[in-house]
Amino acid sequence: MYKQIEDYIRKEIIVSDSEFNTILSFFKPLTPSRNEVLVTQGQTSQRMFFVGSGCLRIFFINEEGADSTRYLAFENNFATALVSFITEEPSFEFIQALEETELLYITRKDFYHLTEIIPAWEKFYRHYLEMAYVTNTKRLMSFITMDARERYKLLLSQNPNFVQRLPNKMVASYLNISQETLSRLKSKIRF
Repeated sequence: MYKQIEDYIRKEIIVSDSEFNTILSFFKPLTPSRNEVLVTQGQTSQRMFFVGSGCLRIFFINEEGADSTRYLAFENNFATALVSFITEEPSFEFIQALEETELLYITRKDFYHLTEIIPAWEKFYRHYLEMAYVTNTKRLMSFITMDARERYKLLLSQNPNFVQRLPNKMVASYLNISQETLSRLKSKIRF
């Protein structure tokens, strides 16, 4: 897992071996079990996670009790309840391990400390924020400009592992459609 995070970080920024070792020293392992909730609504998000294996889901629950998945992080991705992580305000989101998952995490305090002591880490953070913005904007645009069929086809072309690895309930939540609609789409549209 440490090799995975090294490859990910070194792909984004240039750091010396000494700087990289400093960065890595702040990451700790965590192995949540399947369906374990790591952040609940109302908690302040204090950790940034790197997924070595498994999957994290970031989601909301509305007043009627229905959930809506905002983000799915599979292997070699970072994830956190970003608004809470940045603002230190209570999270509106939950973070849940959907599978047996192996993570590395860094605390918010240590993450921001790295931005002060390693200039390239600030570049890494900026890139992370930019990609989060792009991802969220594209998802929002898909909800406005695409119907369920188009969103499903886009998911199959960009992230087929979502459909292969996750239960229909999670995929439907991510696509913002009913499970019934997803079942109809799956019967008509194949990989």
